[in-house]
Amino acid sequence: MGRQKQGKLNWLQLNLPEGLIVDAGWLQRHGYSSALRSKYVAHGWLDRVARSVYRRPPARLSAPGEDERLRWQYVVVSLQTLLERPFAVGGQTALHLQGFAHYLTVAGPREVHLYGDKSPAGWVPKLKLDSRLVFHNAGKLFKDGAVPPRGLAMRRGNVKTARNAGANSAQGGFIRQPWGHWEWPLTMSSPERAILELLDEVPRRETFHQADVLMEGLRNLSPRRLHTLLVECRSVKVKRLFLWFAERHNHAWLKGLNRKGIGLGRGKRMLARGGKLDTRFNITVPENLDAGG
Repeated sequence: MGRQKQGKLNWLQLNLPEGLIVDAGWLQRHGYSSALRSKYVAHGWLDRVARSVYRRPPARLSAPGEDERLRWQYVVVSLQTLLERPFAVGGQTALHLQGFAHYLTVAGPREVHLYGDKSPAGWVPKLKLDSRLVFHNAGKLFKDGAVPPRGLAMRRGNVKTARNAGANSAQGGFIRQPWGHWEWPLTMSSPERAILELLDEVPRRETFHQADVLMEGLRNLSPRRLHTLLVECRSVKVKRLFLWFAERHNHAWLKGLNRKGIGLGRGKRMLARGGKLDTRFNITVPENLDAGG
């Protein structure tokens, strides 16, 4: 019996990396009863970070008085890998992590935007994190391939910073970026997908000025990937805004963008009160965007 218990502890140490988070359901499926979980917590082999939520204690614990909030990356990597919840980091957060939104903040994102096809587990909002997680329904914006593959491998050799294959589907709009000491794979939207996600928030949560500055810096987008994503995009507003910003900045990749199949709908869209109507795309935009409008 002692060897059996030792074997279970060894298995947990091998399959639950330090700092990553799982829920009681994950532990139960792998043979860790409520009583055994309580024993592991009592011995310091597990931390209980919220009701029915656990983690392997990291090697370095916060000193007394230090901020004990969890870093959001631990939670997101855990969701994407161990718990196989297909949420991708997207929008402004993905652009920030890839170096396109560095002007917005120095300390890091206060809000982390995640895109998936289902609501997160009920315990996620109860965690004490260093940034607020904002969840979006990816299926609302894209028709197919709305979420990344489930259960990504966590071995260092499997993590690639290059963009994933699959440019002929919306699945091609994701990349993996190594994070942390162990270089865990953090899955996020490619710049092509992330800018469309951000434009979906204009003008409610994102300003025209922010979108304009970000679009100006996106000089190396893939026309092929853009075409796929724009065809899959459900939002007429997003597609019109994207093409309007692209033409405003006259990016070189725009010449290679095949516009066939990119439906722009009918009718006008008022996006800026008191603005001017762009008759080509039938959207109302700020009168003087260069002045920060």
